[in-house]
Amino acid sequence: MTVEWVSTDDGLVPRMDGETVVWYPQAPSQTKFLECPPTIFEVLLEGNRGSGKTDALIMDFVQHVGQGFGAEWRGILFRQTFPQLSDIITKTKKWFPRLRNPPTFNESKVIWTWPTGETLRLSYMETEDDYWNYHGGAWPWIGWEELTTWPTDHCYRVMMSCSRSTRSGMPRKYRATTNSYGPGHNWCKSRFHLPIPPGQVIGPVIREQTTKGGMLSRVAVRAMMIDNKVLLTAEPDYIDKIKAAARNPAELHAWVEDDWNIVAGGMFDDLWKPEFHQIPNLAFREIPKGWRIDRSYDHGQSKPFSVGWWAESNGEPILIGQRTFGAVRGDLIRVVEWYGCGERPNEGIRMLATQIAEGIRERQRDWGVDARVRPGPADTSIFDDYEPGKSVAGDMLKKGVRWTRADKRPGSRKQGWEQLRKFLKGAVPSPKGIRETPGIFICDRCDNFIRTIPVLPRGKTDIDDVDTRAEDHIADEVRYRLRSKMSEAQSWGW
Repeated sequence: MTVEWVSTDDGLVPRMDGETVVWYPQAPSQTKFLECPPTIFEVLLEGNRGSGKTDALIMDFVQHVGQGFGAEWRGILFRQTFPQLSDIITKTKKWFPRLRNPPTFNESKVIWTWPTGETLRLSYMETEDDYWNYHGGAWPWIGWEELTTWPTDHCYRVMMSCSRSTRSGMPRKYRATTNSYGPGHNWCKSRFHLPIPPGQVIGPVIREQTTKGGMLSRVAVRAMMIDNKVLLTAEPDYIDKIKAAARNPAELHAWVEDDWNIVAGGMFDDLWKPEFHQIPNLAFREIPKGWRIDRSYDHGQSKPFSVGWWAESNGEPILIGQRTFGAVRGDLIRVVEWYGCGERPNEGIRMLATQIAEGIRERQRDWGVDARVRPGPADTSIFDDYEPGKSVAGDMLKKGVRWTRADKRPGSRKQGWEQLRKFLKGAVPSPKGIRETPGIFICDRCDNFIRTIPVLPRGKTDIDDVDTRAEDHIADEVRYRLRSKMSEAQSWGW
């Protein structure tokens, strides 16, 4: 059967054999998304705004209604918060009553039920703890709308165990949509190997072995606004509206261009410039004797820990590659880092404090700098007793690793972010090529700093703070170092 798109008073509508069809996928993105077989368990439809992602997501569930599965075909579609469901509710109320076998909607339970027994529940999951509201359920189809609104992959992954059914031969599907902008930008980009190569609609199929020896596959499909002829026919100026609504350049690139190379989020993205802040790797033996070398630390076990080694200039410049650094007294170089992160983003490796301390000393000896590294600031919580007379700081001290207390006074968190913004700005020369205030520079090997800091989002309720749900452990460790530097400068009269 061929589909003909016809312009009517109601806009652009699909017709098959001369009969108007309620909804039909638009090529290529919606078509490719719905055609992805259940053998590919995870499929992400990613793209700019107005590309028809939400319609395709709900219709992916609907295409299996009436196929003889009855009440066994159950779906649940998540947004991060309940108020965010309003758009999905509106979409389903637009399409579902017009279907040939229309379902009924239970407003209080937010569930659509078809006469043949199939059900689609619209719900929310803000934190991983919300999983316990659903863990006993069985939903062979699970959908996620705007995946980058979740700052980590924890909610997304924990619900995979609920995509199950006792009915053999029925699809098990994990389907999602997203735009590139949001606190979850980083993990979504990593999980689905984004961006999709230019000129392609479907990205690489990624296969991951399960603990029981099976194999799960996932893939991303690109949706573009220009695919959505129905919308652009009805609203020719829609792109201009989106451009006007964007709050910053990163959001504009994400909403209009589906750009996965943006630094999306808000706290530092306006200042981060890799061409200035990233520098070639520096060996400790190249650091002048008059520079200070120290380290900073943010503790974690279930969450990642972060150790950063720093070189602070006394004003004596050094040549790295073809560029000169350190001419401004107080310039900071992040020489190397150790990030205790597991295979999943924002997941710790549960090392004991003594093991972390041994790892620090071992690294410093390998670098030939053990005797030169001075104690730096660490999260004050490590000085608290976990048993009478025992603390993380004490355990590490027994292995020869000492820390100073980070500044955790009221207001220090926001002041630390402001310090980082000043140092990022200080690293960028004026149009005349002049720098007058200290800057921060990151060696290329510090890939976790480069991965996490530029995309840190502002808080949802406090835009002067980083969103604490994001992967902010390296950021905390960095602000401890910067606040320590400021406190020393104030006390020494710099």
